[in-house]
Parts: sequence; structure tokens; C-alpha cells
Amino acid sequence: MHNNYYFLRLLAPALTQQLAGYRVAACFSQEKDELVIGLTNGAAEFWLKARLAGTQPLLSLSTEFHRARQNSVDLLPALLGQQVQRVAVTPNDRVLHLQFGSGAELLLKLFGPHANAVFYPADATAPAQLFQQRFTADAALRAVPPRPDPSPAEVAAHPDPARLYPTLGEVPRHWLRQRGYDATPPPGRVALLHELLALLEQPPALYIVSLEGRTRLSLLPVGEVEQTLPPDPVAALRAFVPLLLGRGVYEGELRLLRQTLEKRADEATTSAGMARKRLHALEHEASYRQTADLIMANLHQIPAGAAAVEVLDFYQNDQPRLIKLKPTETPQRTAQNLYRKAKNQQIEQRQLQERADRRETEALWCLERLEELPTLPDLRQLRAWRKQHGLDPAVQAKAAAAELPFKVFEDSGFTILVGRNAQNNDLLTQRYAHKDDLWLHAKDVSGSHVVIRQRPGHAVPAPVVERAAQLAAWYSRRQNDSLCPVTVTPKKFVRKPKGALPGQVVVEREKVVLVVPANPFERT
Repeated sequence: MHNNYYFLRLLAPALTQQLAGYRVAACFSQEKDELVIGLTNGAAEFWLKARLAGTQPLLSLSTEFHRARQNSVDLLPALLGQQVQRVAVTPNDRVLHLQFGSGAELLLKLFGPHANAVFYPADATAPAQLFQQRFTADAALRAVPPRPDPSPAEVAAHPDPARLYPTLGEVPRHWLRQRGYDATPPPGRVALLHELLALLEQPPALYIVSLEGRTRLSLLPVGEVEQTLPPDPVAALRAFVPLLLGRGVYEGELRLLRQTLEKRADEATTSAGMARKRLHALEHEASYRQTADLIMANLHQIPAGAAAVEVLDFYQNDQPRLIKLKPTETPQRTAQNLYRKAKNQQIEQRQLQERADRRETEALWCLERLEELPTLPDLRQLRAWRKQHGLDPAVQAKAAAAELPFKVFEDSGFTILVGRNAQNNDLLTQRYAHKDDLWLHAKDVSGSHVVIRQRPGHAVPAPVVERAAQLAAWYSRRQNDSLCPVTVTPKKFVRKPKGALPGQVVVEREKVVLVVPANPFERT
């Protein structure tokens, strides 16, 4: 909850009190997507470091900071010398405001993969300065009206009143579920919600907890409580951030490994079940060989050119059975064709049995590995165990690439798949792409479908999207154009209408980027 509105609402007045009389003495960046602001009152220092990248932006507060001598760039020169007047938060939002005595203002937008810092100079006619230049719309962030709280009447009338508070976030909703919110009638839900909001507004303590495999700073005692802290948000952040940074990589890789094994186990179980079901059908249906035997045993009563014949099935206690025939071929030829199909059926049964056994073994193996995960206490042991069992992402990516029927490229840990032709495009988009994968295609011309596979917990970086768009342009009719517009959208907004030709789809929502057609992965 370190980026949750309710935590920021506690943090803002605490920072106002902490930074009274402080002026900005330094503003720089020494790592990509990281902004460092140093403040002083002449006697003491206060450092605010904002990591504005990934799915979880992070504020770090400290009393000292050692600036690197190299790879350090000064930023926002107009911010230097500004004296802090007040720190506020946008109502019902994750935007922290550092307001200065001159009228200037610095906004820290803590929105997952769209985090940013925006500086508004004291001169109202001067343009806003963006830390993340690609989010140009953030220049108008200060003018966005805040979201109002729902009225008591709206809360009382709504069957699920918690949905009226989108700022609650994951941890408070977990607290509600623990108390039976989902099974409680609407009046009881309102009471639980009011109890929750009272705790969020004035928490008796702050907590560092482990919940669903993640270390979190919480205003509520949920999950496994590791530390109980006084309700001081500045001190809580100082205790929490080093712990999170120390565990973050381990927890992220452990979570990804668990998801991979669970997915493999689920896919293997489903595949084995389908194979068993088909095998059962083949074993209990009348086989091609049995039908051929019945035809040969009853040749004497089958007239020439018959379309069907009823015989006594000696495989089923002489029950009557109707066998369809082809009037244009002799019964002997029909039986011969059925005997040939029977051989293929036996091969299919053997292959189905092998597949079911193999996939059941794979599912069991995955479940056994899942049971071993809790015994891996640190990152070093986790990576060694992962390598030992062939679960290293690089190895898996190469193995998967060898099996996929598409062009495959790797970029910054993301897999990019490119269709080879119209039918292959359909296979990629309809069968292989996940709804949250990014889908790309050269706009208004024929070309390959391109998919950037999602990585749970990781937003696709803009350079990866750009290079995938270049591939979409390169493998299209616009290959020789100087610039090509490329559609980019999550795959869930791409559908194939009934009766559409191979490769044809409809895009319901899109963003368009302009790129130079190229294959940036070709070695020159």
C-alpha cells in the first residue's frame, strides 16, 4: 500500500511537517527512471528518491544520500532554491503535490507503469516540465479535477458498495474478504466498508506484511504481519523500502516461477484429460475394423449399389445395426478402406495413450516442484534450483522458440512473435496470443501479425514496442516506405468476424505509432 491513496493521505501532512523551512538544494538523476531531490534547512538534509518505472513506483526517504560522480545528470534547474510550503495529495488519487512558497509545484504521479514527475514553474505562462517525456498528456495533470467521494445514499443503495471506492486497492479488499464481505448481505457490506474506511483514515499502527508472496507496507493487519510500526508514514517508509529492495527481485522471480509451474501443470492436466477422453471414445465406439468385419461377414445379403444395410452385430450380442455404404463402390472396397482406417486408428490410440501418460507425468512433476518452492529461502538458492530443473527463462525461451511455428525474436526479456502468412497469422492471434499480449500490425495494408508476449508484473518498455512495430512494418506491404503507421493494442481488442478471410481481423481499440520499417534484430 506504499502507493495507495490512503497511505499518501497520511504521508502528505507528515511531509509538510517534516519539510517546514526546507529548500531544494539538488535535483538530478543517476539511474534511468529515477528522480532524486535533495532538500536542506541549513542544518539538516532530507532526500526524496522517486523510482518512476515498472508496475510499482517507489518513494524512498532518507537523511543522507551519496551522489555518484559519473552518470549523474542535473534536472529541473528552476526547482533549485524553492522552499517547501506544503505537501498535499489529489483526493482519491495517487498524485503527491510538493507545493512551494513561490507558487511553483512538483507533482509525483505514482501510477504503475505510467508514473511521472511534472514540474510547474511559478510563472503560470511557462510550460510544464516532464520527467518522463513520453507521457505528454501529463502536462495537464494539475488541471484534472479530483474524483469526488460517493454520497451516503449511493453507498447505501449499491449492492457492492466497495466498488464505489476504486482507490481501496488490493490489500483493503483482502481485508474485506477475510471478514466475509462477499457472502454478507448489502446492509452488512456497508457496515464493513465503514469500519474499513475508519481504519484507513486513522490506522492505530502501520504494518510490514507478507501477503500472497509479496512484502507490503499496509495500513491493515492482513496476511503474515512481520513488523508492527507506529503510525508514522515517514518512518514506516524508511523501514519498508530497504526491506522491499532486498526482497523484491527474489519475490518477483519466485512468483513468476510459481505461475509458470502452475500454468504448465494446468495445461498438462487439461491435455491429458482431452487425450483420455478421446481414447475412451475410440475404445467404446464401434471400430473401423468391427464395421469392416460385419460388412465382409454379410456380403451375401448386400445388394449392389445399396446405400445402407442392416445386419446383426455379433460384437454386440447380435443387436441390429445399420451400416451406411457408398452406392458408387462395392462393399468389398468399403471394407478395404475401413481396414486401412483401422490401422490409422490403432496408431492414433497408441499416440493418445503416450500423450496422456507423458502429460500426466509432466503435471505431476510440476506439482512436485511447486511443493519444493517454499524450501528455497533466498535468490541464490532459487536460481540454482531453477537452473538445476531446466526452468531458467533463457533456456525455456529457446526451447519454446524451437517449437513455435512463427518467427521469434527476443528483446529485453520479452518474446516477439511474427506470423509467416495469412493462415499463420490466424494461428498466432487466435490460438497463441494471450488477451493481455500486445498485438501489432501495419495499418491499412496486408502484413504479418506481431505479438509481444506479456511478462506478469512487467510493462512492455517503449523501445521494445517500437522495435516490434518496426518488425510489423518490415513484414508488410509498407516495407519500402520511409515511415509506416503501425496499430498497437492489447490482443483482447482484436477479434475475427465470422466468415472473415484468413488473416483478417477487426481492431476495436488502437494506438498508432509511426516507425521506420526495419528488422532491428538482423546483424549487419
